[in-house]
Amino acid sequence: MPGRPVRLPGSSDDATAASVADGLDALRAEVELPVDYPADALAEADAAARRPADAPHAPGRRADRTDVPLVTVDPVGSTDLDQAVHVERRGTGWRVRYAIADVAAFVVPGGALDAETHRRGLTCYSPDGRVPLHPTVLSEGAASLLPDQVRPAVLWQIDLDADGEPLDVHVERALVRSRAQLSYAQVQDALDAGTADDLLRGLAEVGRLRDARERARGGASLDVPEQEVVRADDGTYDLRFRATLPVEGWNAQISLLTGIVAARLMLDAGAGVVRTLPPADRRDVARLRRTAAALGIDWPDDLPYPDLLARLDSRRGTHAAFLREATTLFRGAGYRAFGAADAPAPAGDDAEHAAIRAPYAHVTAPLRRLVDRYGTEVCLAAVAGRAVPGWVHDALPDLPATMTRTGRRVAAFDRGALDLVEAVVLAPRVGERFTGVVVDADEPRDGRVRGALQLRDPAVVAPVTSAAGGLPLGGTVDVRLDEVSVAHRRVTFVAG
Repeated sequence: MPGRPVRLPGSSDDATAASVADGLDALRAEVELPVDYPADALAEADAAARRPADAPHAPGRRADRTDVPLVTVDPVGSTDLDQAVHVERRGTGWRVRYAIADVAAFVVPGGALDAETHRRGLTCYSPDGRVPLHPTVLSEGAASLLPDQVRPAVLWQIDLDADGEPLDVHVERALVRSRAQLSYAQVQDALDAGTADDLLRGLAEVGRLRDARERARGGASLDVPEQEVVRADDGTYDLRFRATLPVEGWNAQISLLTGIVAARLMLDAGAGVVRTLPPADRRDVARLRRTAAALGIDWPDDLPYPDLLARLDSRRGTHAAFLREATTLFRGAGYRAFGAADAPAPAGDDAEHAAIRAPYAHVTAPLRRLVDRYGTEVCLAAVAGRAVPGWVHDALPDLPATMTRTGRRVAAFDRGALDLVEAVVLAPRVGERFTGVVVDADEPRDGRVRGALQLRDPAVVAPVTSAAGGLPLGGTVDVRLDEVSVAHRRVTFVAG
């Protein structure tokens, strides 16, 4: 599930932006986020970037698929492009071709760069930029599927029936060339105006079909909007949510489709690493119901949460806030590696991702996520009918622990960055009064009750304290902003 990205406007000499920058530097040090690359890892990356795109990597030649008119669809300004897509009609069904950056063509197993990627695990995004998994000479250069550039890739070809269910899958190493780098807004505008080409119309149609299949399985996807800090005309700042466009969900469904078929390949082969998620905790569902009440969202008692999520529109501010808080339903996500004698392939419910309601594996973002490189190699071997490479087989048992460790570090940074930005935005408003709804409360202690408050404007959840009995769960309370500490990334409200 996505984290909580935050964007902050302002130049480097802006006092607010400078305050955030200083806080983020301190936060990176606090969570021990690797920033600088070792010299030997950088040297390996530079050398790999200079190799020809068709340099041999595995036995046999890399297929030339530069004739496939792929495009990338990403946020504006993205340069670390993992995926390029092409969708076309095939009889009554569809053919999806999905090119994924072939990071294994650039990273030597056991080398200095390989070791550094295991230390990092993930790209970490923040209001002032990103700390990438791979050096930018690769992640934003030679390995990125930039337009009009021949690139080594792993090309998935997935044939679907008329309902969007997979019929056949093929995976191969290939040379590809993206025809265009499109933004979500460009694609959505073209679809809305009726000027989109067959590829983009196909992307939308397949995305809708896969949405329907997900709902039929009882699955739930979250279109979590990006939180923005917006500067008003009077020089103050406010927290808002950027609306999530429908095409973002449809594009995500292509990635989910690929992850689902990848997991099936791994399970059939008896080796690989799948994404895991336990069912949502009842207490989290109950707390989320209180959040719905806080935001005025109608949630009938007999309506399962996946059906509610499917009804929400992230372009509405209250829905956006709710979707962000709904990420707490998906806590406990992890990975399960299998293939060794003491780690058999999971089966039945043990193999299912509780939110997707199907087995699922990460293979579509290798520039930004370490585990994808290994899952991809397992799928290539499975389709080719050959053994999993030794360097992959040997690394599989340790991957879940590596991804858990690095994921916790990035999650801690994400949470701290959001807390920091909220503190900066609210700092000028200490002493002001707000109205919010109590979404969590502890047992009384020392004559006080401590809990969490959901505000409508700005849309934040923050700690609140009150006299015993003064924090009724789901109730609306008037509060005063009592304290803001930017240095400690802390915001505190007092009820009454």
